[in-house]
Amino acid sequence: MDSLRQEFIEFALASKVLTFGEFKTKAGRLSPYFFNAGLFSRGAALGRLARFYALTLLAARAQGRVEFDMLFGPAYKGITLASATAVALAELGTDVPFAFNRKEAKDHGEGGVIVGGPLSGKVVIVDDVITDGAAKRESVELLRAHGATPVAVLIALDRAERRSVSGDGMSSQSAVQAFEQEFGIPVISIANLGDLMQFLDSDSALARDARAFRSAMEQYRATYGA
Repeated sequence: MDSLRQEFIEFALASKVLTFGEFKTKAGRLSPYFFNAGLFSRGAALGRLARFYALTLLAARAQGRVEFDMLFGPAYKGITLASATAVALAELGTDVPFAFNRKEAKDHGEGGVIVGGPLSGKVVIVDDVITDGAAKRESVELLRAHGATPVAVLIALDRAERRSVSGDGMSSQSAVQAFEQEFGIPVISIANLGDLMQFLDSDSALARDARAFRSAMEQYRATYGA
């Protein structure tokens, strides 16, 4: 695991955005860990989070995985994340426009559903996670309808677990894998479940405190991992 991913996991744990215990997921599963980017609710924490997003995106560009002209944040969490990431990118020497959408079209003033820069060129969608992928699909359709080209989705944590399907079944793919296959667009994450498992074996004091949950994490990954 590279140092940026380890630093991000330590940061999320120290901020209590990433926690261990027993949590019911949107899919109704009992998960031994929970990640809620909405809890990065102070200026300093948001600024540091945005820097992780920016560094991850710049690394992906340096590796030839993506080229981009602007950022887009889906309402609601994506609004703050895309805005803050644009600031962090500018501080790192890459100043690009950003935009986000309203849930409902505005019928006065400038009107419309888009706020920020005009949607054009190669666009990276910025959000916290992908669960069922529905919100990201809407973003892709919105961008294309405005003549822009979605080129990647940038998220904080990829849970890398199999999607639920009708009944009690599970897909062989994760939500991220299904999205990438459907749209041919890469999903770039700051960290993923594999990184989290590696972190639990590290020398970090935060890892030692969380190691009691390692067995539950292994069991969860064996049952739901994609």
